[in-house]
Amino acid sequence: MRLTKSTDIALRIAMRLAVLGEGENPTTREVAESVGVPYTHAAKVVSRLQHLGVVEARRGRGGGLMITFAGRTGSLGLLLRELEGIGDVVGCEDEPPCPLRAACRLRGALRTAQEAFFAALDPLSIDDLVASPTGPVLLGLTARPAD
Repeated sequence: MRLTKSTDIALRIAMRLAVLGEGENPTTREVAESVGVPYTHAAKVVSRLQHLGVVEARRGRGGGLMITFAGRTGSLGLLLRELEGIGDVVGCEDEPPCPLRAACRLRGALRTAQEAFFAALDPLSIDDLVASPTGPVLLGLTARPAD
């Protein structure tokens, strides 16, 4: 299974925020630069992460982004289900619809495999992902120089 670009960005942002110390609250632009994604994409993803309760954003002096306790310790599988959605892996109902859709067993098998993928991630959290050796690498990330 391949994750969407949006989910990839969301995980990078959450991991980056998880390794920062108390009082280190970067802006969306700073996080976007450090994880190497366009600001516009990061802004959309941060908004979605806020809606899911993974990230808190504060405006003004002393503001910035911070990961919430739930975002840090919640189930990674559950987060991915929310970010990816539980749709079909294949487009059986696309135009034109698949001629096998009335008697196909592939769709069910792929749904089962998709759930197994998410279930394998259920016991993990963002905190698990940023344990050493990943955490120190994340701390060393800085904005990429302009081309």
